[in-house]
Amino acid sequence: MYQLKLADTPNRKVIDKKGNITIFEYDHDMSVDPGNAMHYYFASKMNVRKRQVLFELNDNAVIIQAGAMQWMAGNVDVATNVKGVGDFAKKLLSSKVTNETAVKPCYKGNGLLMLEPTYKYLLIEDVGSWNGMVIDDGLFLACDANVDVKTVARTNLSSAIAGGEGLFNSCLVGNGYAVLESKVPREELIEIELNNDVMKIDGSFAIAWSQSLEFTVERTTKTLIGSAASGEGLVNVYRGTGKILMAPL
Repeated sequence: MYQLKLADTPNRKVIDKKGNITIFEYDHDMSVDPGNAMHYYFASKMNVRKRQVLFELNDNAVIIQAGAMQWMAGNVDVATNVKGVGDFAKKLLSSKVTNETAVKPCYKGNGLLMLEPTYKYLLIEDVGSWNGMVIDDGLFLACDANVDVKTVARTNLSSAIAGGEGLFNSCLVGNGYAVLESKVPREELIEIELNNDVMKIDGSFAIAWSQSLEFTVERTTKTLIGSAASGEGLVNVYRGTGKILMAPL
C-alpha cells in the first residue's frame, strides 16, 4: 500500500487532465544554484517551465518512449513492445526514419507511473478523433496500449521529395489518448477541420494531420511564371476530410 502526496502547491499545479493522464507544471525551477537563479527566473517568465506526465493505471497499460520513466508505484509490470526478432528489426528500421526509439516499454497493472520532466509543451490528444493521426518526428512521448504506433510512408513522390515533412512519419491508430511533446504551446497551435475540402500551407508548419487526408506538394498557381510572380512557389496541400494541427512559427 502506498500513499502519494502530490496535490497542487504554490509551485506545482495541474494544467491538464484527460482520462487517466495528468500533466503537472512547475511555476519556477527552484532546484537551482545561486549562479543560475537569474537565468531560470526569466525562463519561467517566458513560460519555459518543467512539465511532467502522471499515469494512473487501473488494470490497463501505457506505452512510453524508452528512458522516459522517472518513477512508478504499486503493482506495475514492465514489458517491451517487441514480438520477436523480425518485429525488432522492423521497429529498428522505423526508429531510424522517424527519430523515435525502437523499443517502447509497456507499463501495465495497478499503480502510478510518472515520466521524466521536460521543458517541452505536453499535449494530450484523443487519437480516435483523428481517424489515424500522423505526427511529426520526435513528437511522440506516450500513449494508451490499445493505440498502435505505426510507420507510414509518403503515398506520392511530390510530398516525399518536396514536402519538408520527411519520407516517413509515425502514425497513431486506435482509440485512446496519446501524449505529444511539442515545441509550441497549445495556446498557439491552430487546429483546422476539413470536410471534403483543401488546405494549403507554405512550409512544414503542420505537426499532425489525419491519415485520411491526401498530402501533396503543388505550385501556388497553375503556371511556373505565376508561382514565381506570387513569390510563394510550392505549398503543402492537404485534401479530404480530417484534421490538421498547425504551428504558427
